[in-house]
Amino acid sequence: MNNQEKRLPAWPAVVHARCPRCRRGAMFTTTMYGFRSQQMNKTCPHCGLEFEREPGYFYVAMLISYAMFVAEMVTLAVALHVLTGSNNPWLYIAVIMTTGIILSPFNFRYSRVILLHWLTPGLHYQPELSGD
Repeated sequence: MNNQEKRLPAWPAVVHARCPRCRRGAMFTTTMYGFRSQQMNKTCPHCGLEFEREPGYFYVAMLISYAMFVAEMVTLAVALHVLTGSNNPWLYIAVIMTTGIILSPFNFRYSRVILLHWLTPGLHYQPELSGD
């Protein structure tokens, strides 16, 4: 089997929060929405990659999460204004804060996925590690 046949596509790995190096191992041990808090594996169960590259590595993910939150809330505020035309600040506060709380598990998970898949220098997909 040549290298092209073993390559796994990037987008399914990102959407399903898979390891950026092998694209097979799960990054999280729990579901995004559930009664338990989200827990991240220390290492990839498939290739052994250590996800937290150094102490405090995921502090950068907080900045990514903040950027995601701002983008979501600005988009929501513009959509509210276009759809309702309301100038009532309590409508905006209620809808934006409720949506922010609902999307916080999503932002937590995908800020870490974005950090590992696209913003970590030297961490690249290695197709030879994708096999069984």
